[in-house]
Amino acid sequence: MMAEPAVDENEDWQTAEQPAAPEGQTAERILNQDEIDSLLGFGVGEEEGDGQHGVRAIINSALVSYERLPMLEIVFDRLVRLMTTSLRNFTSDNVEVSLDQITSIRFGDYLNSIPLPAIIAVFRAEELDNFGLVTTDSGLIYSIVDVLLGGRRGAASTRVEGRPYTTIERMLVTRMIEVVLADARQAFAPLTTVNFKLDRIETNPRFAAIARPPNAAILVKLRIDMEDRGGRLELLLPYATLEPIRKMLLQQFMGEKFGRDNIWEGHLASELWATKLEVRAVLNEIKRPLRDVLDLKVGDTLLLDAQPDAPVTLKCGAVDLSAGRVGRMGHHLAVRVEKPIAPATQHALMKIGGI
Repeated sequence: MMAEPAVDENEDWQTAEQPAAPEGQTAERILNQDEIDSLLGFGVGEEEGDGQHGVRAIINSALVSYERLPMLEIVFDRLVRLMTTSLRNFTSDNVEVSLDQITSIRFGDYLNSIPLPAIIAVFRAEELDNFGLVTTDSGLIYSIVDVLLGGRRGAASTRVEGRPYTTIERMLVTRMIEVVLADARQAFAPLTTVNFKLDRIETNPRFAAIARPPNAAILVKLRIDMEDRGGRLELLLPYATLEPIRKMLLQQFMGEKFGRDNIWEGHLASELWATKLEVRAVLNEIKRPLRDVLDLKVGDTLLLDAQPDAPVTLKCGAVDLSAGRVGRMGHHLAVRVEKPIAPATQHALMKIGGI
């Protein structure tokens, strides 16, 4: 006798509520509302936590994941040291410059995060053919004005909300920004020659748009302290500005070579000088139909339209090298070269050799 399989009473709901899956197919699992909200980042307790998750975290991400540029950190460390000396000479005060952080950010997010009021300087990197920004916050602006105009130490700056910056304040900050840009040129000098030229001064971030909002940029935050006063200065460089020197910024140390071997270069040069080429002296060339060429027999004569004193062409493969005159040297025929080899011909020879 065969025993009947045990049947669980709880299994009756499958046949009563929903039809069974067809044979050869598996039943699809449907996500409930809580799982969908968790996947999209709309959790119940999202207001309590600072972080975002799911698709919302990807869409609203302010930071840009981009490759690290080691040499750029060295450049800005050098900039901090240069600015410390230059600003001390500029203000005749004890100035300390510190590097807070170097981050990647989207350009549109940066413009929206600029605390107003502020002065935004747009500068042009001439050799890189692009622009950058220098943002000076209100604390540093009033501190520079106090220092340069002999304000009292320890006295809080009087700030009037909604008041635009005066011409004197803008001119003093412009002089300070020109000092910073001159130091930036010296900081980039070991890598490449870049002249940073001040283009204009803006107070509205919308008028300082130098790139598209989704574009990535490098943001450098500097802190400038003058004993009991100071402020923050931010330097922003779009990645499009740094693209021409990206290979240099990827170096781990100054002077690093990427796949370049001087020994191999010297060996290649010596072998090229020792390479033998077959050079032909062409007296004249004629074109004949293929039928006439196939009908040639021993003893046939081909007449060439060339005079005894006509120049001959020296060729290497299909490339014309030079022109010369036919003569005799001892018991051998010789060709005297009368035309130098052109640079275009040398380039064509290198392409033939696959170099």
